[in-house]
Amino acid sequence: MPEVKKPREGSKGYWPRKRSIRIYPSVTSYPETDKAMIMGFAGYKAGNLHAMMLDNKKGSITFGQEVAVPVTILDCPPLKVIGIRAYENSPYGLKVFSEAITKDLPKDMGRKMKVGNFKTDEKLMGMEKNLGKISKIRAIVSTQPRMSGVRKKTPEVFELEIGGKDAKEKFDYAKSMLSKEMTAKDFTKEGELVDVIAVTKGKGMQGPVKRFGVKVQNRHAKKKRRHVGSLGQERPGKVRPTVAQAGQMGFHKRTEFNKRILKIGDGDITPKNGFVRYGTVKNYVMIEGSVPGSKKRLIMLRPPIRAGKVKFLLPEIREVVK
Repeated sequence: MPEVKKPREGSKGYWPRKRSIRIYPSVTSYPETDKAMIMGFAGYKAGNLHAMMLDNKKGSITFGQEVAVPVTILDCPPLKVIGIRAYENSPYGLKVFSEAITKDLPKDMGRKMKVGNFKTDEKLMGMEKNLGKISKIRAIVSTQPRMSGVRKKTPEVFELEIGGKDAKEKFDYAKSMLSKEMTAKDFTKEGELVDVIAVTKGKGMQGPVKRFGVKVQNRHAKKKRRHVGSLGQERPGKVRPTVAQAGQMGFHKRTEFNKRILKIGDGDITPKNGFVRYGTVKNYVMIEGSVPGSKKRLIMLRPPIRAGKVKFLLPEIREVVK
């Protein structure tokens, strides 16, 4: 019989495996919606707990029973909408048409960007007159880390798309949100599904055994054991990209689809001594299961882009074990 060999692990769907550009991700695609609404939110990963809840997923083996479910707690202080950015189509993709930054900026915004005279009213008038040229409208939002358990002052600034089909409706919605704070309840509600986008834990330079799960060589192998047996054939004289080799592992941007929101609350979720290596959580979003990334890392949420047909009832949480 031929020798039984273990197939190589590791999806080639993500290639090359390079480090993320920045520590918090950008969202590049969104689902389509009919009404104007904000298409994302963000929160800091605080830690993990488990909840005792009633399984109300139809077809599940434990349907109607009380089960223990692992949950992830995101610390979600309100986001502040500090600007509006309009895009137009061009032969080379989306191009910034104009942007308007509010004068009412958060206290620590000077640590992130240069603050000056932004001519907000003039910019908004220019956008409103040229709505026919505008294809997408996005809100520029800022986090408020002083209101979270993360011990830092510099906020993160990123874009969130405004959903909808009518340009006038999207512009009016964005204009109404300018300079205001947005909470998690403005974005989603309990029982809904979201996509989670984050930068995974960084593991640095790793070999092919840990990175791809290749088999460790036996003791008769030449010189070393934790390596691939061959890098390829003699001709053509090149190494194919499918060969497992050492390289960067972790600190990649990854998306997990259809994670269920179990609860959106404030102030009653922090364990007695606080979350380990984090602290106290005031405003939180409880997500069923795990999410990528380390503690204190900013996690992005968006409406589900691949929502399935399974409908969930409102979660019935009996107890959260802290």
